[in-house]
Amino acid sequence: MDAKLVKLEAYLAARAPMLVAFSGGVDSSFLLAVAQRVLGNNVTAIIADSPSLPRVSLGKAKKLAAELGANLQVLKTTELTQEDYATNPVNRCYFCKAELFKSMDAYAAANGFRFLAYGENLDDAGHVRPGVVAAREFSVCAPLKECGLTKLEIRQFSREIGLPTADDAAQPCLSSRIPHGVRVTSSALQKIELAEEYVRSLGFQIFRVRHLSDESAKVQIAPSEMSRVPSLSAALLGGVRAVGYREVEIDPLGYRSPT
Repeated sequence: MDAKLVKLEAYLAARAPMLVAFSGGVDSSFLLAVAQRVLGNNVTAIIADSPSLPRVSLGKAKKLAAELGANLQVLKTTELTQEDYATNPVNRCYFCKAELFKSMDAYAAANGFRFLAYGENLDDAGHVRPGVVAAREFSVCAPLKECGLTKLEIRQFSREIGLPTADDAAQPCLSSRIPHGVRVTSSALQKIELAEEYVRSLGFQIFRVRHLSDESAKVQIAPSEMSRVPSLSAALLGGVRAVGYREVEIDPLGYRSPT
């Protein structure tokens, strides 16, 4: 593992100045932390801000970037206005990443950055990742993957350097709660965000609120937390209904990753 970290540091040192796509998740936080240590002022973090990004996630990402001493730019992205994205096809993530990388590319050209990077890791190669196509199109490098770092190793290194994200669960964008083929709208994303804020306020850690339609939603709680559901089911159902869903069910099978 130490050899991989040395390789990552050398990889980054050879690619300055650099923009890093930063979401505040496990992978991009580790990438930014190492890049900040190696490159200093020659790295800037880029957060893509759109209605699909929960405000709590944006706030945490900003806080972490500040704690790392990293330069940070928040770029507004407009994928929701694009029909290719809003119609919610199976490759929706491609259009999101393409919008992000296009914005980063323009920022890089205007501010003298030579390299773009994002947090794909070695394990991601085993999953369907439409965003990889967009990364290739915009020549965005994946330092973690190219240096052979797995998710488990990234978590271990994150613990060693004291990153608060080391044990965080995956938290994809709010649009992922909407079934493919069901239109993504700002109002749907707002309802999902409010519903998930409420579920979180009850103390649940890993869950999803699935937007089935403007009228209906399904709450999925991690199996490890399902024992708390019976005593809180009335509160769960009532709180999610209060944000605008008339029909709400709690999935008896719980949350299954990575769907």
